[in-house]
Amino acid sequence: MLLLGYVAQLLQSLKGVVRYEAPNLRNLADKVAAAGYYVVVPDFFHGDPYTPGEDVLVWLQSHGTDKGAADAKQVIKALKYKGISVVGAAGMCWGGKVVGELAKSDDLKAIVMMHPSRVTVEDIKEIKVPISILGAELDKQSPPALLKQFEKVLSTKPEVDSFVKIFEGVDHGWTLRYDIGNKEAVKQAEKAHHYMLKWLSKYVKC
Repeated sequence: MLLLGYVAQLLQSLKGVVRYEAPNLRNLADKVAAAGYYVVVPDFFHGDPYTPGEDVLVWLQSHGTDKGAADAKQVIKALKYKGISVVGAAGMCWGGKVVGELAKSDDLKAIVMMHPSRVTVEDIKEIKVPISILGAELDKQSPPALLKQFEKVLSTKPEVDSFVKIFEGVDHGWTLRYDIGNKEAVKQAEKAHHYMLKWLSKYVKC
């Protein structure tokens, strides 16, 4: 999870099921910080991230997104107490579901979901804040057909500004789980990062 903000504002970014100290996640945090935000990366997995080969359903029993949302609310509350009044969130994979839960209330000013996991049409119906959804053409967890359903639902909510984009030729996790030696993969990830920052700068600013 990344928390980003100015003195009077905060942007929160929740990671997917990867170690929070992962280099690409840290690099993304640095990139957002360079844009003028304060950035924090809490460990919502409490030192127990998902590892390849592990039964994801078993892992989720003790790492539910409901618990993640509850933890995030406590972090937001603490930061607001310290004077950081404007909060936004960006979530990848597991974090996409968490920021969606947070966006069902007025805790946030805007959210970005990147290759979200476990998000449903019913979740999208309850979104109350501006939302940008950046998806992957080859994503089996949130395939383009599902993202188009999200877009259709959002089109019926004129009070909620929204943006949905499907990136061609990329798979689930492309914004974080890329090989830094692969120029095309880096390019595609950076393109998504640009869209994320563009959306957040529109709503999470002084």
